[in-house]
Amino acid sequence: MQRIDVLYFAWVRERIGLPRERVETDAATVAGLVAELAEREERYALAFADLTSLRVALDQELADFGASLEGVREVAFFPPMTGG
Repeated sequence: MQRIDVLYFAWVRERIGLPRERVETDAATVAGLVAELAEREERYALAFADLTSLRVALDQELADFGASLEGVREVAFFPPMTGG
């Protein structure tokens, strides 16, 4: 079991209703953490329903959903960035 700070940005934060929280997880990967969060309640399930519309960063480094959580202190979820 490890404690990880989870940050939510943009519409992810709006759907979940929190900007951040500290979670205890047994998950080995980002995908495992997402599965745990989605099982909590409907607002999490809705936020994580379509992973193709989400990006993730581990300790402020872009990662993918298969990435290991070993040693990670912070996970951030946000929509893809657009810009010009």
